[in-house]
Amino acid sequence: MREAVREREFREFAEARQGQLRRSAYLLCGDWHQAQDLTQTTLMKLYASWGRVRRDGNVEAYARTILTRAFIDQYRKRSWREEPTEEVPEPVSAEPPDTPELRLVMQAALMELPPRYRAVLVLRFWEDWSVEQTAEALRVTPGTVKSQSARGLVRLRGLVEGLAGETSGR
Repeated sequence: MREAVREREFREFAEARQGQLRRSAYLLCGDWHQAQDLTQTTLMKLYASWGRVRRDGNVEAYARTILTRAFIDQYRKRSWREEPTEEVPEPVSAEPPDTPELRLVMQAALMELPPRYRAVLVLRFWEDWSVEQTAEALRVTPGTVKSQSARGLVRLRGLVEGLAGETSGR
């Protein structure tokens, strides 16, 4: 009986949060197939510790921590390789800030950042985590999160401006 309740609770959580986890994974890795793999890895690891995590109460934060660490671990192992493409998405010129084109430029720029900067920026600004939550998830100090956020944002802005400049000259 107890095992059936555990299974049901996990299944409900996984079904409710799988899409959101996959979108976050996509922002980290830039590939939908890899994002699905990261999501599945996250859910498998979460299931293995479901009893403890459920009792502790913050299942969502734990899942995001697993996701982020799995991404960084995979990147370190270099099992995922970049594959050049012949076509680059059309970046934004002087259009309003919230356009599909800007999203493509932001995505391309985000993929150019080192994995640590990317992880910090996704957790801080996409997931809206605090400095302390991000530091705990990445096992670094809050000062490291702050400095990597600042440096990552500077690099991201430069990349976005470069990508936007390339398309305005076309």
